[in-house]
Amino acid sequence: MKNELGKQAVALLIDLINTPSLSGEEDKTGSIIEMFLEKNGVSFKRKDNNIWSQNENFDPSKPTILLNSHHDTVKPNKGYTRDPFKASLEDGKLFGLGSNDAGGCLVSLISSFIYFYQKKDLKYNLVLLASAEEENSGKNGIRSMIPLLPEIDFAIVGEPTLMDLAIAEKGLLVLDCYAHGEAGHAAHVRGDHAINKAMRAINCFETYSFSKISETLNDTKMTVTQINAGSQHNVVPATCHFVVDIRVNDHYSNQEVLNIVKDHVSVEVKERSLNLNSSAIPKDHEIVKAGIKLGRKIYGSPTLSDQANLNCPSLKLGPGDSLRSHMADEFIYEEEIHQGIELYIKLLEEIL
Repeated sequence: MKNELGKQAVALLIDLINTPSLSGEEDKTGSIIEMFLEKNGVSFKRKDNNIWSQNENFDPSKPTILLNSHHDTVKPNKGYTRDPFKASLEDGKLFGLGSNDAGGCLVSLISSFIYFYQKKDLKYNLVLLASAEEENSGKNGIRSMIPLLPEIDFAIVGEPTLMDLAIAEKGLLVLDCYAHGEAGHAAHVRGDHAINKAMRAINCFETYSFSKISETLNDTKMTVTQINAGSQHNVVPATCHFVVDIRVNDHYSNQEVLNIVKDHVSVEVKERSLNLNSSAIPKDHEIVKAGIKLGRKIYGSPTLSDQANLNCPSLKLGPGDSLRSHMADEFIYEEEIHQGIELYIKLLEEIL
């Protein structure tokens, strides 16, 4: 059965790659997932472009595991030498946009869910969620689904990790900063102005060290990624705007980091969102111990996923390599999908 599930999973991923599904435009891939579940005798529900299902013998008195991955993609970058929306299988590599991030994880989790779907006397319920708008953290993605799902005790989030166990994930805080000064002619001697103020603040962002270091996620890192000021060479601008990308470890909330920043810089600071906090699962959690028993490594992930939107312990785990995500000519090995299904099933069997 596992071998047949693997073949079906690869075929499903090919269909998904061949169907554009940019964030917010996943309606057609949502329909493909619906048809796949229906073909395999799985009942499901749909909200917007999110597809979800409970195992056939769902028991409200039992704890529940969420199996989640997403079916939207980023826009293809300009480096592609292949059609990003045309799947091609060559020498064991399946090429196409979304193949690695996170199509391979999604189809492997769907297949694993089907494997357990009709089984009785499981210790946990299983809920499958193929979510939308992960890549743009959209309002119609997993956040809109949480109120509809049963209470979740912990989650497995499908993202490419080489099937190792990402037991923690950095949060994301993006800041728009504005240094204000007085506009004027560049020829006149004047005191402080917007660009000078911005330079001092940028130096603070680049040199400040947060005191709390995480065992799995190391330090909290701030990086200035954009800057804009001025319109012509002889005019001193009134405002300098710059953007700061902050990757927050599991010892700080985004609000705590924002408060620290505002205490240390003298420019106007506006946060885009405080929702994308760091996430983690204890090393002694039974799902982590089961993964270690199966020979998998544990680590902390610097990249963001839908884990940030969950309010329960969560483990990031999936076939594929995070380094291939968002790259030109993205691919996943066909064998990684088969291995992903095999390990997901073995991992769940350890605790079910």
